[in-house]
Order: sequence, then structure tokens, then C-alpha cells
Amino acid sequence: MTLLDLLIAPAHAQAAAGAAPQGGGLSFLIMPIVLIAIMYFLMIRPQMKRQKEHRGMLEKLAVGDEVITNGGIAGVVRSMGESFITVEIADRVEIRVQKGAIANVLPKGTLKAA
Repeated sequence: MTLLDLLIAPAHAQAAAGAAPQGGGLSFLIMPIVLIAIMYFLMIRPQMKRQKEHRGMLEKLAVGDEVITNGGIAGVVRSMGESFITVEIADRVEIRVQKGAIANVLPKGTLKAA
């Protein structure tokens, strides 16, 4: 018996075992469905919920609210347009930002306390 005989016999036995009938096509179809469901509940649904909350916050936004932008700039809303907001960040220093750039609305008096 040679070394080659030792290697070929197990390989031949594995190939014969692999030729046995595999699971039905049903398990092949169930796995992608399960993975899509997991992706939906772990990634897509929470993101949609955050987007809905952000839209609601922007709809309630009013002049005089204290806000923080996505860039970290804190200020008070001085005027509002359809898609832009003017935010006062210091005395007589105002910037215009898109409504979508507002990250958070602060409680009243937060900026005065800081």
C-alpha cells in the first residue's frame, strides 16, 4: 500500500457520500426568505422609524426653537422657509441651513444655561 492509496481512498469515499440525495428545494427557498426577514427587522424597520420621527420633528419646528445642526452648530431658529431655516448662532450672526440638516431640537433655555 502506497501513500497515494491512502489519499485516494478517503477522497473516493467522500465523493460517494456527496452523491447522496441532498435536502429538498424547500430548504433552499426558505433560507433567503429568513435572511430577508432578519434584515428587515434589524436594519430597515428601525431606519424607517427614525426617518419618520425626524420628519415629525421638522414639521413641529417653529421660530424661536433652539436647535443643533448635523454639523454640531447650536442656535435659535429666526426664520423659516420651505426648505431652508435661518439659525442665529451668536448676536447678529445668522446662518442658513437646510431643514434636513437639523439634528435635534433642544429644550427651551438650554443655550442660555450653557
